[in-house]
Amino acid sequence: MEISQIIGENLNRLRKERALSLGQLAELCDISKVLLSQIEKGDNNPTINTIWKIANGLKVPYTALLEKPEHDTYVISKKDIPVQYGEKESYRTFCYYTNGGNRNFELYQIELDVGEQATCIGHSEKSEEYIMVLSGELTLTVKDEEYVLKKDDAISFIASTEHSYYSNGRETLKAVILNYYPTNI
Repeated sequence: MEISQIIGENLNRLRKERALSLGQLAELCDISKVLLSQIEKGDNNPTINTIWKIANGLKVPYTALLEKPEHDTYVISKKDIPVQYGEKESYRTFCYYTNGGNRNFELYQIELDVGEQATCIGHSEKSEEYIMVLSGELTLTVKDEEYVLKKDDAISFIASTEHSYYSNGRETLKAVILNYYPTNI
């Protein structure tokens, strides 16, 4: 199943569970009703920030829109994970584990081409982000503070505010990101 279909089905289910019209959801998310309709039908593959707007409007984790049915034990291959793009295709995310069931975290691998920047509008309240650089070099900006991480370095921070990633090494930045959602919010 394509990522746009998964997002569309999940968006439709979550909207109906909350008894929201497309117009009401559009107001909550600050997204046009037409765009939401296209996403629900699977006719639009939304950007990462659009998915964050929807998730924040519905007050659900980002990956609630990306979830697929899970089994008790299984192997995940990157080649089988649908790629999500930022505003440009130079920023790519691969979601290995979604938030749900017994999990209150999401696990991603990101790739950011050399010299490129990606900005995240922020996650849900009190969420925490953990990053470990696998290759390349990352300059992370959080609350006007810059942190430079090289291969095998890690960092954690409160992720509810806007933050940005900049790939300033000599090779594509690859990093693992874990977004944690405390259950006692």
